[in-house]
Amino acid sequence: MTRVLLISGSTLPGSLHTAALRTAARFAPQEINATLYEDLPELPAFVPGETPRGVVAELRAMVDAADALLFSTPEYAGSLPGSLKNLLDWLIDGGELGGKPAAWLSVVRPGVDEGARAGLEAVLDHGGARLLRPACIRLPLEMASIDGAGVITDGRLHVALQDMLEALVRALSEARPRPQPSWQAHSSVYPVVRRPDGSGDAPFGHASGQSAPSWLT
Repeated sequence: MTRVLLISGSTLPGSLHTAALRTAARFAPQEINATLYEDLPELPAFVPGETPRGVVAELRAMVDAADALLFSTPEYAGSLPGSLKNLLDWLIDGGELGGKPAAWLSVVRPGVDEGARAGLEAVLDHGGARLLRPACIRLPLEMASIDGAGVITDGRLHVALQDMLEALVRALSEARPRPQPSWQAHSSVYPVVRRPDGSGDAPFGHASGQSAPSWLT
């Protein structure tokens, strides 16, 4: 089961971005456990070096347990909303973003959120996260597509989210290191000979100056 944490950059109850991520949680494929993070308004202001407690400790634990992060954020004053930057500051300080796969979902037309998207990518890069571009998509939506339950009814988003989450899983699978072959894990499969000068042991072929077989390199 692939665990994806969905993080909206908006604190507005009727946010289009939050509704899109809520829809992602509702329509995620069975092999994906998608969870919407809902405590953004509760996070205290970041203080460098402060021991995390309460919602901050819970946030770090959720990010640490997630296989990937999916963001959707509006743009405020040409950049990231302060609340989302605050969340990212806590994660960078704790090191939870290091090596963490991440992607973004844009639900507005081009030119409306370029500053926020660029800011998000810059902060993720600074924190050592790994942006999975094949899983990043833009699909402009309308506020009218949000139903009474806060879910997007536009069928295009449902299809796009299915494709996006599956692309995310594929990207994660391709990025995972391949398991070490058993013949590399057990030294007994290497014929070992003593060097003529008695200086030590070496795999077969190295003692006489020969190169290793191609299946060992």
